[in-house]
Amino acid sequence: MAILAYIIFFIPLLTGDYKKSPFVKYHTNQGTILFIASMIFAVAYSIVTGVLSALILRSFALWGVWSAISTILGLLWLAPTAGCIYGIVNAATGKMKPIPLIGDKYTIIK
Repeated sequence: MAILAYIIFFIPLLTGDYKKSPFVKYHTNQGTILFIASMIFAVAYSIVTGVLSALILRSFALWGVWSAISTILGLLWLAPTAGCIYGIVNAATGKMKPIPLIGDKYTIIK
């Protein structure tokens, strides 16, 4: 269940397994935080690329700026994937390490 918390975060919540084990609870919390951070990033990504796309329709000179920023933001999508892999490896090896940058700052499931 701790591994599933990173793939489909709500499965341990629906089954109630997070209440039975502090280990599963910890990884369910980490998976939920990772999901929420990914959704916040998705919204920000959509807004930035939408605004830049609208600007490009007005000025072709900004095409290079849009391309560079879009590429950088696209590469940043690797961060949630890396966090998910990091969490799965920790869960599989029995460790309770927080996901870097976001995992040790927030607790959603108490």
